[in-house]
Amino acid sequence: MNFPTKHDDLNAVHTILLAIGEDPEREGLEDTPLRVCKSHHEMFSGYRKDPKDVMKTFKEGSCDEMVLLKGIEFISFCEHHMLPFWGTADIAYIPNGRIIGVSKLARLLEIYSKRLQVQERLTTQITSALDEHLKPKGSACVIKASHFCMMARGVKKQASTMITSSLTGVLREGQARLEFLHLIKD
Repeated sequence: MNFPTKHDDLNAVHTILLAIGEDPEREGLEDTPLRVCKSHHEMFSGYRKDPKDVMKTFKEGSCDEMVLLKGIEFISFCEHHMLPFWGTADIAYIPNGRIIGVSKLARLLEIYSKRLQVQERLTTQITSALDEHLKPKGSACVIKASHFCMMARGVKKQASTMITSSLTGVLREGQARLEFLHLIKD
């Protein structure tokens, strides 16, 4: 995999290794700066992608009932500690004459989760992108995630799960909301 790595990037990782009390020159760590840069290039690839590029819509095959992709796995990194959080997202929309390919819902989540995030913003970015590019009657996203910063430091709560939701349009209230919430129940 080719990617741009600057000498400063490698030096930054080298400096972190020194700061935590490691010897960056020892055998097991010699290539660590390069490996870290490569992994960051992949884990934060969302900065190099535009959500509108995955939002190709289709009139043919459109329906007027809810479209739901449930249990989409993701991993992201919190912007406060740069530690991972992971879980699943349930994403839905009610078409308004246009649909998108089902994989595009997962790709949309992938783009936004591959950036430094807070879960609350990630949830609303999904529905905002759907509303902007697809213009559905309503959209919804519920994310359930575990946060490593809660597990490994601070309050050290191992089994906690954070749940966030964003519902827009007709999915915000009434029968459509109830149907969505019923469909995503475990």
